Amino acid sequence: MDTYLFVNPRSGRYGRRRIETAIKSLTIAGICPKIFPVNTPGDALAYCCTINETSQNPLIIIAAGDGTANAVINGLQYGTATLAILPLGTSNVLSAELGITSLEDGIQRIIAGKTRSLTVGVLELEESSHRFVLMAGVGVDGSIVRDVHPLLKRLVKQGAYAFSAITGSLGWVKSMITVKAGGRTINCHSVIACNASKYAGNFVLASDSDISLPELTAVCITKNSRRTYIRLALELALGRSDTSSELLRLSVNGLEISGTKPIQIDGDFVGYSPARIRVLPNFARIIF
Repeated sequence: MDTYLFVNPRSGRYGRRRIETAIKSLTIAGICPKIFPVNTPGDALAYCCTINETSQNPLIIIAAGDGTANAVINGLQYGTATLAILPLGTSNVLSAELGITSLEDGIQRIIAGKTRSLTVGVLELEESSHRFVLMAGVGVDGSIVRDVHPLLKRLVKQGAYAFSAITGSLGWVKSMITVKAGGRTINCHSVIACNASKYAGNFVLASDSDISLPELTAVCITKNSRRTYIRLALELALGRSDTSSELLRLSVNGLEISGTKPIQIDGDFVGYSPARIRVLPNFARIIF
């Protein structure tokens, strides 16, 4: 099996010694990857084009964060690859979703080679489409990610999102969007389409979501007050979001969003609604 290791030198937990350790451990186990350094999403897409043309069933190891994983998923052909994650990014929600606790743990899982199916979501905008593996957030979630300063994100990591949330609350927008999902039409202030159970780290937002299942959880926030979001943040931090009266959850295989709000997928801003979101089952295999 052709094996490739995507490494992002700009990611939050990158270290040359860590990468060397990973390569040495994999090589001893008979896994000899070709190294692809990734500085931008465009780099990942270019490498994926090469893989698509030259390898039928590649093993792709992503030693980086959620942003690099998203770029790889958007560059690969459907149904061809096996993916593996080493948690070396600024944000590592996907590795948390897989239960990977450390670099060493991730390496041992790759060596063991146990896989399962990976479902991804597809966000369709008016002029583009984007795949996501964790979530698509429309509304406040999207505005927070949109307004994060890249340098601040690199310096203080997850704290940059908290800073963006605080500054964003000063210019609060109360306008609503309409979400059609599961045979229902719902007026929302924000909606998060969750493919994974975890959100913003190791916090559980959609406990029924599973990246191997062919469905999403639409988490709708129907009230538009700052107070609502403060309560939600506290409930999320305390592990009580599943019982929150502020949220409406629907299990769906697609949803349609009307109105204009910013959108983020897997922690990166991509544009504005209106939008459609659907699932793409069996996109790849993933090591867990």
